[in-house]
Amino acid sequence: MTDDMMRLGPEKRFLVLLGLICLALIGGALYMQIVLGEAPCPLCILQRYALLLIAIFSFMGAAMPTRRSMTVFEVLVVLSAIGGIVAAARHVFILANPAVSCGIDVLQPIVDGLPLATLFPLGFQVDGFCSTPYPPVFGLSLAQWALVAFVLTAVLVPLGIYRNRNKTA
Repeated sequence: MTDDMMRLGPEKRFLVLLGLICLALIGGALYMQIVLGEAPCPLCILQRYALLLIAIFSFMGAAMPTRRSMTVFEVLVVLSAIGGIVAAARHVFILANPAVSCGIDVLQPIVDGLPLATLFPLGFQVDGFCSTPYPPVFGLSLAQWALVAFVLTAVLVPLGIYRNRNKTA
């Protein structure tokens, strides 16, 4: 095992953990939808896409043999997290201002037209309104939790790159 691969080990483990956490969050959202009857809105579905992209790019990055190839996927993880931040922040705003609509008439056909809505409609089709308040989880709405997760991802991935790669530079 080369010295470079040994240095990348913690970074790869972090990416795998991040991917697993994102898949668990999607699983939790599906549980809340199917078991608890909480219908997903367009912004919820966009957040699921962001989580799925983060998971895919994390796993792909962890599988890369070189620092440069892993960095490409880590950048894609951060870009996906930024997309998630936008969707989650908008959702938090709508929940705080219920008179504002998420534009279900505008967003629904767009989100429902994405490929996963056809392949896996239960998980990726719009069925609710962004302004519907569901019970908080540990004091925060799901949109607020999603926002926290996306911000942490967007901050921790670059921080991990910087920290891990400057240790031995």
